[in-house]
Amino acid sequence: MLSSIFWTFAKIGLLSFGGGFSMLPLIRHETLAHGWLNESGFAEAVSVAGMAPGPIALNSAIFIGYRTAGLVGSVFAALGMLLPSVVVIVLLTAFLRRVHEHRIVRAIFYGLRPAVAALIVYAAYRLIVSGSADAAAPLWHTIVIVAMALAAFVALIRYRLHPLSIIVLSGLLGIALFS
Repeated sequence: MLSSIFWTFAKIGLLSFGGGFSMLPLIRHETLAHGWLNESGFAEAVSVAGMAPGPIALNSAIFIGYRTAGLVGSVFAALGMLLPSVVVIVLLTAFLRRVHEHRIVRAIFYGLRPAVAALIVYAAYRLIVSGSADAAAPLWHTIVIVAMALAAFVALIRYRLHPLSIIVLSGLLGIALFS
């Protein structure tokens, strides 16, 4: 079990690009494929990971490792997630210092931006859908969740509210509407 946790998160850490939120779809896929968590358990993991300080992908891995195999599982998940990234970053830094101004290298990074943005939007979509995926949840739950997500987005972009205020307000609305 521990080797499976380590190698799964090592694969994610090695093959993912674009930061924690863009890694969430791959983490979700692997977690569900291994049967470590179900859809609502994964949504819970991401929610807890998002509230904790630090990178959301690493926090998610630690949470999933802990839920799967206890404290040792969380250590193996964290090591699996971190070690490949550290090795790749050290090697890439040495290489990119020499070629970072080359037009092909710049073009590659411009080309990766839309893919990373799509992965982040997909992760957000999965969180919204999984929050309302409970068969017993009424339709209005889904409508309210989508409306809250859109309102949070508008508040961030248009009104430039601090993200922490969005989190607090969303939590208070969740208590008021869903408890």
